[in-house]
Amino acid sequence: MKISGFTFIKNALIYDYPIVEAINSILPLCDEFVVAVGKSEDDTLNLINSIDSNKIKIIETEWNEKLREGGRVLAVETDKAFAQISKESNWAFYIQGDEVVHEKYLQSIYDNMVKYRDEKYLDGLLFKYLHFYGSYNYIGNSSNWYTHEIRIIKNDKTIYSYRDAQGFRKGQDKKLKVKMIDAEIYHYGWVKNPKIMLKKQKNFNKYWHDDEWIEKQFKDFEEYLYSNDICLIPFNGTHPKVMQERINIKNWNYIYRQPKKRYGLKNSIKKAMFKCFGLNFNYSNYELV
Repeated sequence: MKISGFTFIKNALIYDYPIVEAINSILPLCDEFVVAVGKSEDDTLNLINSIDSNKIKIIETEWNEKLREGGRVLAVETDKAFAQISKESNWAFYIQGDEVVHEKYLQSIYDNMVKYRDEKYLDGLLFKYLHFYGSYNYIGNSSNWYTHEIRIIKNDKTIYSYRDAQGFRKGQDKKLKVKMIDAEIYHYGWVKNPKIMLKKQKNFNKYWHDDEWIEKQFKDFEEYLYSNDICLIPFNGTHPKVMQERINIKNWNYIYRQPKKRYGLKNSIKKAMFKCFGLNFNYSNYELV
């Protein structure tokens, strides 16, 4: 069995993406790892080149800055990386620049790839998600966060990145048939110094909105204001080892204040219905089999 990892990245240093940690977290499972590095305003290319592994295959790309609708450019860059993985690979493991896999899941992930490798009806494997917010000590606990997404797909070139690269489709807009596995993606996209987060949000939103919208939205901000009207719970687990150095040098404080709005009962019911009966009341970009 051969496994390829793939991802895309641009301006990783300016916007403080844990892309090296993301790649290293799944590199032990991969026989090769394709990174589409967009033309950057910082030293992102050398950052990826600094990863000490002969598995890394870099392709240099240029983002189409005119694609400012629905985050489409992110899917285009994902597809560029996917197109370059080896034809001999059975599986393609996708990871985004702010996502990390805990080492405790690696053996289980591998075992599932072995188990389902030859199942023709299956297109991919579905992961659970932990969304960190504000600091490394809190995770989202409301229906506003997506709870599952596809991160491993068969090496089938009819599969393509969908919309803003959150998930995948195949053929004529068909949802992928997937198996859910007992592994989590740790999503750190909302954990940054507030000044860097503001820069990231201004840049990120330009792939969804025009300049006028961005100016109006962030006009008087000097740093990003993390919301107090969001449901979080303390994170009591351990972080992936590859994240430890980043966590140790965290240079901002985030104080969480419990919002007045209550999310508990609604979310508890949704989670229970999914766990017991597989019923998902949120939008899902896949078909669970």
